[in-house]
Amino acid sequence: MPGARVADGERVTLRTTEEEDVEFLQRANANPEIRFPLGTNLRTLGEIEEWIEDGDDDGDHFLVCIDDEGGPGNPDEDDLRRIGTVSVTDADWRRPDLGYWLIPEVHGRGYGKEAVSLAIDHAFRSYDRPAVSAVAYDFNDASRGLLESLGFQQEGRRRKERFVDGEYCDTIQYGLLREEWEERSAL
Repeated sequence: MPGARVADGERVTLRTTEEEDVEFLQRANANPEIRFPLGTNLRTLGEIEEWIEDGDDDGDHFLVCIDDEGGPGNPDEDDLRRIGTVSVTDADWRRPDLGYWLIPEVHGRGYGKEAVSLAIDHAFRSYDRPAVSAVAYDFNDASRGLLESLGFQQEGRRRKERFVDGEYCDTIQYGLLREEWEERSAL
């Protein structure tokens, strides 16, 4: 059964990550179109199962879904399509840090912007912090564009910070102040 619904958008929902999601997470993690732009290491099915079972203490991790059935409650497995994840981490000791990815088949359709918007709302509702942060690789124009379209401002560059797909690359640090988000949301 799909995880509990945490937030609803017009087209996507954020749901808790459950044991039934392990295969989706592992398949996506093994996809070079996702893993290389994120700069993450390949994780085995067992490592992902352990991560979910242990209840990762460093934040809130949600599955991004398209639900065929609207309304409250949990749909049947057949009424749900998993398309990615979004997370809010480190909020217990500093600015919440956002992370996200979607499967390549849905890129460019606005699902990412909606999912990250829901995660921003969640972060500001759940944590008394003045801002949220996110990091994007310099070469990841789609991710940088998504953040900038939501009002994030560039706050810094870390040169040759990560080794991705055979070379070192720069990361761009982004920030969004609570009052900036509230002003945008009021429009």
